[in-house]
Amino acid sequence: MESQLGLCVESFDLRYSGWVREALNELPDCFTITDPCVSGHPIVFASNGFLKMVGYSSEEVIGRNGRMFQGPETDRRSVMVIREAIREEKGVQISMLNYRKDGTPFWMLFQMCPVFSKEDGRVINFVGVQVPLSRRPRLSGIRLRNDAMSLCDDGGGLRDIRCCRREVCSDSILEMGRASSMESVSSLDDQEDKINMPCEANELEKTKATAAVKNILSVLTHYSQYTGRLVCGKRCCSTGNARLVSSLNISLGRIKQSFVLTDALLPEIPIVYASEAFLKLTGYARHEVLGKNCRFLSGNDTDPATQFEIKECIRNQQACTVRILNYRKDRSPFWNFLHISPVRIASGKVAFFVGIQIDDRCMDRETRGLGPEMRQLSVVGAVKVAVRSLSMGASTS
Repeated sequence: MESQLGLCVESFDLRYSGWVREALNELPDCFTITDPCVSGHPIVFASNGFLKMVGYSSEEVIGRNGRMFQGPETDRRSVMVIREAIREEKGVQISMLNYRKDGTPFWMLFQMCPVFSKEDGRVINFVGVQVPLSRRPRLSGIRLRNDAMSLCDDGGGLRDIRCCRREVCSDSILEMGRASSMESVSSLDDQEDKINMPCEANELEKTKATAAVKNILSVLTHYSQYTGRLVCGKRCCSTGNARLVSSLNISLGRIKQSFVLTDALLPEIPIVYASEAFLKLTGYARHEVLGKNCRFLSGNDTDPATQFEIKECIRNQQACTVRILNYRKDRSPFWNFLHISPVRIASGKVAFFVGIQIDDRCMDRETRGLGPEMRQLSVVGAVKVAVRSLSMGASTS
């Protein structure tokens, strides 16, 4: 969990300057920011207002998926609407039931929008604003007690009221008091039952959520300028497979093996996705890998003949398996049992190449489960299924 927390903090800090957290916390709104490029699509920032609303600390939230706030009565259809919006990289506004740390449910208006990289059009964050929805209190029990008192008040003041209580209305008040008490108890039960009934946002709450999103995007846009990794609220450009890759991030994040996905439609066939296991194997951070050709792993003693074999297989759009000497970020060498395979989209066109790496030293430890070849082929299969299904959806929408 600590490594996931550190990864999320690093992911957020690399995109925006150090002052962004202070600026975001000056906003009065309740919101979270998530990163679909990190495995599990975790929360990388949670505002002070949001933490106060749900009762969690920052350490308990950062690195976790937003599912942690759902509960037994959360409408599954609302969850599916949000998931679909994430997959299609679009905004959504929906009312839903969530739960605080102490288990109490509450209705909120959830408004989410993607944040795009201005450089290549990829989705790099999602902003999720939560506006608690107000419910009108049930006043029937209060009205009943007030009505009982009004029966005793004939305009004669407190003396007449006391008299009325003693002589005239005692039985009535006791009876109505019992009814009122019973209604108060049933009112609490009803309140508990009806908290799960759909609660719609009013126009003021919708306007508040929309304004909050705009303010947050303004802060993120401003502070991304200091790092040169500019973001915007709309997709400014989309080159090659950028949109498809962005949609694939969550699916690819479930694959635990070391692999990269390269874009076959761009010059130099750059890396557009790198798994967490690949980053751990090579020692590089994600921002140091994306956009580069895999040749950056080569070094002085890398065999040129093996490099040429890889180049020819890519040129002919064929799969290949080689053993190649590569280098980590600290320049320590390792023998890489590498498998490369073309990945086609629904139209049949080769859009990507997937490269799966296995440290040669780890191969001897494989005594149970899948061997290295089968592990590589399983990754190829998972990537191909994800790409094919998403590209089919994109072609029909």
